[in-house]
Amino acid sequence: MEKPIIRISVRNLVEFILRSGDLTSGGTTAADKEAMLKGSRLHRKIQKQMGSTYQAEVPLKKESEYEDLILYVEGRADGIFSEGETICIDEIKGIYRSLDSLEKPVEVHRAQALCYGWIYMEMHELESIDIQMTYGQLDTEEIRRFRETLTREELESWYQELTDSYHKWISYQLAWRKQRNESMKNLEFPFSYRKGQKEMVAGIYHAIAKEEQIFIQAPTGIGKTMSAIFPAVRSMENGKGETLFYLTARTITRTVAEDAFAILRKNGLHFKSITITAKEKLCFCDEMDCDPQKCPYAKGHYDRVNDAVYELWTETENFDRETILGQAEKYRVCPFEMTLDLAIWMDGIVCDYNYVFDPNVYLKRFFGENIKGNYIFLIDEAHNLVERGREMYSAAISKEEMEDVRKFVRPYSSRLYRMLGKAIRQLEAVQKECSLAGKVLENAGTLPITLLSIQGEMDKLLEEPPSQEFRDGILDFYFVVRDFLNISELTDENYVTYVLNGEDGKFQMKLFCVNPAANLQKCLDRGISTVFFSATLLPLPYYRKMLSTRNENFGMYVNSPFEEKKRCLLLCRDVSSKYTRRGYEEYHRIAEYIARMSWQKKGNYMIFFPSYKLLEDVFKVYQEEFSADWVDCICQQASMNEREREEFLHEFQAQGEKTLLGFCVMGGIFSEGIDLIGDRLIGVAVIGTGIPQIGFEREVLKDYYDQKGESGFDYAYRYPGMNKVLQAAGRVIRTREDTGVILLMDERFWNREYRALFPKEWSSVKTCTIGTIEKSLHEFWKQTAIEDENKSV
Repeated sequence: MEKPIIRISVRNLVEFILRSGDLTSGGTTAADKEAMLKGSRLHRKIQKQMGSTYQAEVPLKKESEYEDLILYVEGRADGIFSEGETICIDEIKGIYRSLDSLEKPVEVHRAQALCYGWIYMEMHELESIDIQMTYGQLDTEEIRRFRETLTREELESWYQELTDSYHKWISYQLAWRKQRNESMKNLEFPFSYRKGQKEMVAGIYHAIAKEEQIFIQAPTGIGKTMSAIFPAVRSMENGKGETLFYLTARTITRTVAEDAFAILRKNGLHFKSITITAKEKLCFCDEMDCDPQKCPYAKGHYDRVNDAVYELWTETENFDRETILGQAEKYRVCPFEMTLDLAIWMDGIVCDYNYVFDPNVYLKRFFGENIKGNYIFLIDEAHNLVERGREMYSAAISKEEMEDVRKFVRPYSSRLYRMLGKAIRQLEAVQKECSLAGKVLENAGTLPITLLSIQGEMDKLLEEPPSQEFRDGILDFYFVVRDFLNISELTDENYVTYVLNGEDGKFQMKLFCVNPAANLQKCLDRGISTVFFSATLLPLPYYRKMLSTRNENFGMYVNSPFEEKKRCLLLCRDVSSKYTRRGYEEYHRIAEYIARMSWQKKGNYMIFFPSYKLLEDVFKVYQEEFSADWVDCICQQASMNEREREEFLHEFQAQGEKTLLGFCVMGGIFSEGIDLIGDRLIGVAVIGTGIPQIGFEREVLKDYYDQKGESGFDYAYRYPGMNKVLQAAGRVIRTREDTGVILLMDERFWNREYRALFPKEWSSVKTCTIGTIEKSLHEFWKQTAIEDENKSV
């Protein structure tokens, strides 16, 4: 058998094997494109000054054969020149820091030059070679060089040790993947297929085999998670993908994915998976600050992290939060950074959307510039990605925030103070032409150019900050500027630039991504196949346009596995949540509907409102006029921590002594991603059509799509609103055994535009009024009781 060829660049090799020292907060010069441009210009300038014997950008490569693989190392030497009989390898680095502070070359920089030195030496059968490190100060263009001579024996031994260290990792990875793929050969779906599951599994197999994208509308209870993970895992056996990304919007759905992998392991699968937990939830310190002077886990992190990763990676298959924290504590390293390093070697990665899509926090190890891999993306709750995509690819900056920072920096830097003044004046000029609400602009004008200079100045100051107070005082603003500049480079026909006088009194300019599809697609194109799935992807053409730019996407509608007779879906035609109708009379009618629903059967109910204000108004009327000793009520609060959320859900116990009414908000934490199975929830009432509140940004969306020839109202209001309605209604029927009631409380639901958005399983919807609801519910619960009794006989 032919040995596999493993390719790696010189830079990636040395930065992985030889990294050392402290972990520090990133986000300054390393990520700055201006520094990269300056560095490239300085590179070219130095290369041109070196004379006729200087060869620039020389490609070099070397194969190293091992028992199980061939390691192929390649790169470009910045320069190679000769001085008589002596050959010298030149490695050029541009830096912002003072050259006087450099006592010796940075080790990973020197290591790159040593690699090129050995490759060139072996190619030309030299006995010695010179290595030169050329450092250029990016602002002053001052130059400092370090030079040394190395023998053939020294370099050969050094390079062999370097590649042997890397071979250890790659050799284990190849052996593991062989074991993993063998375990997949006889792997069967772990359950009896429910209605619709087999079709979903087959559709995903087909899409991955064709390296295509597929959109799947699959109702709650079908077992979407396993139906997505199983075919994706099996596809990897045939070489269709090496890394599986399971992307979610909420923590609870990540747990479901972890459980699915655990079930497959119990059925014989060997598969290494990790869940990426947010940094703030993993940090050992009371205050999250990656300052090696404050955090013992940041101090010397890179000296120890590779050993920590290799040991854990080779010992287990499931890398949960507790396992990560235990290993990080053992080796005294940052648990979050160790998680990211572990992820490189995983078969499956469960994480939030932002680790793949967000331009500020995406996993650069996988999705950096020009990086493409054999990745399969499974996007759960894909309906959430529209708004999340808009957030991730939009950016804003406020005049008032800039003024505060300007006052703060005055004692430290008169130059930065003047630059900020120029940016403020540019915003003030736009503000004079802005109406009371806001104004759409053709573009951001010259502000990004000014901000680019401001960022460059902040970079220099942060390289060697005058004080810790200064660093802490401008760091948040630094990231605001960086984000704005990053997004400004993405702006195109999918963006609208506007300025707004906010309700908080602040004037801001926003780069608003109205359609995130193009930006999302660039990320997805780094993989081979994507599966978008959700219980609410209606209408499908809308989500296709919002999430993808491909025309060849597959679409699939999976029918509900549940019997229609177990669901009582009633549309209340004599009530409305319209603003023009709000008042005591309407609040009383809504409260009466809630009461009459709960009177027909003791149990737990959730009532979803479009806003906290309406919730409070209706709840007050309910308490005053319909409360009863045998009914308990609890209300969702605007800001609830994790413990409070758990306590709220804990109230929904099966077959309690009293009826429980949970007053909640649509689109909130309890309207999506929670499972209250069986008697824990027997009814849901949804008040209103869920349409977002009218505002300047929503109107920008509406106008944009109107101009595109689409229905702007649908795109900005109706579709997002109905998604919240469907999600809230989906809380009540979660399994084949569940029985429940859904009330749609708004006369607008009967309009054709809304009924066209109902899922197929809602075809049995019936209407009711305040005078007929009890009869409808009584008949439903009576019939249900008869059928339950017949089953038990």
